[in-house]
Amino acid sequence: MQIKAAITHAQGQAFSIEDVVLDAPKSNEVLVKIIATGVCHTDAVARDQAIAPLPAILGHEGAGIVEKVGKNVQGIDIGDHVVLSFSYCGQCDMCLTGHPTSCSTFNDLNFGGCCADHTHRLHQQEQPLSTFFGQSSFANYAVAHQNNVVKVDKDVDLALLGPLGCGIQTGAGTVLNRLKPSFGTSIVIYGAGAVGLSAVMAAKITGCLNIIAVDVHENRLELAKELGATHILNGAKVDVVNEIKQITQGGSEYAVETTGVPVVVRQSLQALRPLGSCAIVGITPPMEIDVFNDLMAEGKTMMGVIEGDAVAKIFIPQLVNYYKKGLFPFDKLVKFFDFEQINEAFEASKTGEVIKPILRIAAI
Repeated sequence: MQIKAAITHAQGQAFSIEDVVLDAPKSNEVLVKIIATGVCHTDAVARDQAIAPLPAILGHEGAGIVEKVGKNVQGIDIGDHVVLSFSYCGQCDMCLTGHPTSCSTFNDLNFGGCCADHTHRLHQQEQPLSTFFGQSSFANYAVAHQNNVVKVDKDVDLALLGPLGCGIQTGAGTVLNRLKPSFGTSIVIYGAGAVGLSAVMAAKITGCLNIIAVDVHENRLELAKELGATHILNGAKVDVVNEIKQITQGGSEYAVETTGVPVVVRQSLQALRPLGSCAIVGITPPMEIDVFNDLMAEGKTMMGVIEGDAVAKIFIPQLVNYYKKGLFPFDKLVKFFDFEQINEAFEASKTGEVIKPILRIAAI
């Protein structure tokens, strides 16, 4: 079938909405009419650093309605409202022990450019186009493996839900699934973007005593306070490590580092108390740390967390339920753009004008 999709033709080029051919779903796959798709920093990295083969159709926070179901698909029916999340094999040790975000073939399935059977569903003038995260949701239709597809309640605005598939899942899941802070402890979230603010909301759910948000944009810090931060620190104006140690009387038990900025990564380690744990979720360039003083000497832990260590089919519906109860108001992060405004949406995200842009692609 012919669809409309935003193509990334070459590294660093603007998105171009063009006609593309999408093949029918094969075994274990579904066809989804995309209603809306979140704009994530990882999409910008893929466009600008070519971490996936190009030309490609990016987009990996899709939300839509199932229109066709391939053979052997279970638990997904035509008409279901769904969120599309990351790909995983479902067969390796990590998948079978409840950690599909660490799937042994995660990189191949999400960044390799083809489907799980090593073929392509997207074409333009007989040239194959790379798939991203097994969905390529910067389009009005997408084919995805049933592993990627998460059913959600029909009584929630479907256009709002796409970012649960990656960015919001990453922030909330890092707190709720991996760090699991104890009641009454302290946590610091470095970076008050979509991932960081999702971590703030999750930390409030856990009952942390001190929830400290660090950023350099006052508007984001104020929103962090509205969403549950007990303290806000502007990293451009204060000594972050000293301030945290004063607030927490010695350092935080937990930290979530979302910025990928080396100096901030070091702060996140230095502001931990002995035996504290820091989860790194930002894409960080090569950097140096003082392993002895910043980690080993005080028994600290530094861990990488992908996609919030979530089992998406379980975790995303849980977040939707928290949203419905008013306990996870992630709608305060978003601003909608028309599909044709995709380049403007990316620019608004880059400048910090908008925390989480969402592209409206079709009406329900």
